[in-house]
Amino acid sequence: MAREDTFAEARKHLEGLTDSELEARFWELSGQCVDPMVELARTHTSPSIERSVLMRMGIDSLTCKAVVAECEARGLLGHGAGHVMLLAMRGLGVDAPSAAARLAAGEGWEFAESKWDDGR
Repeated sequence: MAREDTFAEARKHLEGLTDSELEARFWELSGQCVDPMVELARTHTSPSIERSVLMRMGIDSLTCKAVVAECEARGLLGHGAGHVMLLAMRGLGVDAPSAAARLAAGEGWEFAESKWDDGR
């Protein structure tokens, strides 16, 4: 049984797009694919899961507990403590243990909060 070649017909709606428009379309569709997974992760996490993520980033247990508790208090837990850590690491220009220690001390939260200051 020969398969009918439908490629030419299926791609007609993309013919007039430039490379940058195709790339934008790709990222738009990719976002639509992962949105349900992101929402599931946001609504189905817990402090213990988030502490586990931070421990795998090389953070000690007590610091994990402090960072996750503060994430929860600030309404950021659904975004993921690892994501919060990544933003702090980039913003502070330090490694994960250093960023965690500073977050536990109350420093660096502005990097995560500014990302989600539109109502979380």
